[in-house]
Amino acid sequence: MTTKNKYIPLIIGVAIAAGVFIGGKLNFTDTSDRLFTTNSKKDKLNRLIDYIDYEYVDEVNTDSIVDVTVNGILDNLDPHSTYIPKEDLQRISENMKGDFVGIGINFYPYKDTIAVIKPTAGGPSERAGIMSGDRILMADGDTLFGRTITNDLIGQKLKGDKNTSVKLTVYRKGEDQLLEFDVRREDIPIKSIIASYMLTDELGYIKMNRFAESTFKEFKEALDELKDQGATKLALDLRDNPGGFLGIAEQIADEFLEDDKLILFTRDKNGNEERTYATKRGDFEDGELYILINENSASASEVIAGALQDNDKGIIVGRRSYGKGLVQREMALGDGSAVRLTVSRYYTPTGRSIQRPYTNGDNESYYNDYFKRLRTGELADEDNIEVEDSLKFTTPKGKVVYGGGGIIPDVFVPVDRAFENETMNFLRRRGHFGYFVFELLDKDRDQYSDLSKYDFINNFKVSDDIVVSFQDFVNTREGTSFSFVAYYDEIRRLIKATLGRQLFDENAFEEIINKEDIMVEEVILLSTEYPNFRQ
Repeated sequence: MTTKNKYIPLIIGVAIAAGVFIGGKLNFTDTSDRLFTTNSKKDKLNRLIDYIDYEYVDEVNTDSIVDVTVNGILDNLDPHSTYIPKEDLQRISENMKGDFVGIGINFYPYKDTIAVIKPTAGGPSERAGIMSGDRILMADGDTLFGRTITNDLIGQKLKGDKNTSVKLTVYRKGEDQLLEFDVRREDIPIKSIIASYMLTDELGYIKMNRFAESTFKEFKEALDELKDQGATKLALDLRDNPGGFLGIAEQIADEFLEDDKLILFTRDKNGNEERTYATKRGDFEDGELYILINENSASASEVIAGALQDNDKGIIVGRRSYGKGLVQREMALGDGSAVRLTVSRYYTPTGRSIQRPYTNGDNESYYNDYFKRLRTGELADEDNIEVEDSLKFTTPKGKVVYGGGGIIPDVFVPVDRAFENETMNFLRRRGHFGYFVFELLDKDRDQYSDLSKYDFINNFKVSDDIVVSFQDFVNTREGTSFSFVAYYDEIRRLIKATLGRQLFDENAFEEIINKEDIMVEEVILLSTEYPNFRQ
């Protein structure tokens, strides 16, 4: 027997054993005597994994093998059933909870030190006196600099139990001595609403990047503030929003839909249905509404877009959405890890499933769908969107909509080829704008100190010299000799937006980007023509 063939029985055995591991943790309705009878397959496989643990000739980390095998099992189900290792679960849970316990700073691991980009507004670090540009060198006497420092180690030192304190040693440019700060750890919000402001005198704008536990509360606060400023129309930007909690999406859709309108229904493998209807609590049922979506708007984002479109409410603007119509439920596996298993499908009010097709075990093709859309020209021309007549549905007012793979917008807006191209995406993905702007500010922050946020957004100009410096910066970091002359306007826009983010907040970034965003421009145009709009 060859070496390769010798391990096949082991691999198969461990693969099946992983199924036992999951099965033993899930909440099945079968009784224990039925599941674990002496002669059951599960009992045999439990014996097998124990046998490998104790008797196999070489040391085998069966925990790690089980982790790999669990992923293999889930990969052969659907693309959205996933395994979350215990080392990732806390971070993911914090992100979906909407806050974490920490000291409240945004930072870069920059030249072997922790460089503070900006302390959280009103957070413990800002109150203690930490400033943008500070380098955190030590925490409670432990060094936090050097090439061996990792994000995990930084997290261990700066995070901790609520209301405990950490003593930070800080280097600040221009100061003769190191500074000491005692910072008390608190709940630090992870914002879902990253921008909220008025586009026109009547049209408010809200950008939401996920659906976490805190999202509905944030949304209501932002909406109330916009209404106080005179908003009777709203643009809800769900572009690049991957989704989150289904219940949060239902609450937000309820704000726009009249009483007893169907929001969605779910159906499990046994045909059991659960229906969700709008309640009396909606605060924007009479307002004009625009939902912005693109090819990365998924799951809960599509719930909102589908619920509104199928109820003939508002206008969906953008490009066909991702196409995720599966519902997951998280189940702890007892060792700090968890599985998110697809337990049902959801359907829009007209009865359409917007889940795009997938083949079990072929997740690569599924996740490369974007490139297929790019190749077929769908992102540039709505005539290239593929639809199936068999998946045609009709809304109460007679509008034709389609199932089978995402929400097709009422008003199509092609991808901005000038701004969203391979070069620009590469520069953003590599983090060049953030690092360049940090260095730019680090040389002389005082020159920006007298600028208000309003003045910066509306009057500040990024000079040609700064754009050329950015080109040199990128070429030095990448070891290349690219010329970005063809992209100067787009680079200028992103440098200014990143400056706005690091000087002020995320809202400033979005306001600057949106000033030349073709989809936002389309929404503003539609908002002036809404009474005459014909779908």
